[in-house]
Amino acid sequence: MTPQELAERHGLGAIHHVAVVVRDMDVALRFYHDTLGLALGSVVPIPSDGVRIAFLPVGASRIELVEPTDPATGVARFLESRGEGFHHVCFAVPDVAQTLARMAAAGVELLDQAPRRGAEGPVAFLHPRSCHGVLVELIEEPGGPAWAALYGAGEGPLAAG
Repeated sequence: MTPQELAERHGLGAIHHVAVVVRDMDVALRFYHDTLGLALGSVVPIPSDGVRIAFLPVGASRIELVEPTDPATGVARFLESRGEGFHHVCFAVPDVAQTLARMAAAGVELLDQAPRRGAEGPVAFLHPRSCHGVLVELIEEPGGPAWAALYGAGEGPLAAG
């Protein structure tokens, strides 16, 4: 079985994005956009998570820059303790709730017990303690079952696009 077939068997799709925590979004964008030449997809405030994020497409994946806007959030604490840099990897999955159930049954510690709204669709996080020190995010592919539960008709991240 190829690595791709193995990942698909376990419900993992492509890497959706890799997230980098930054102190100052404008300074970081000058590097990623102006210096590296990556296109800027969008910059989105996520008040419920106390962050502002920017997506920069790279091939079929994205770089996600994450700037904390609330000093009481986990992202702000991460930045203060570890500094700028790699924060998490996100995998696309067909059904976040099903993947969470499978992960929990396998003994993986979950940060989210159910899918929740994310900037680009339903998401959930796995605790770094269960993922060899890496925070893992799962994002549901468009049209998956959590979309209808979390976003009404004509609502959500795909409504504008």
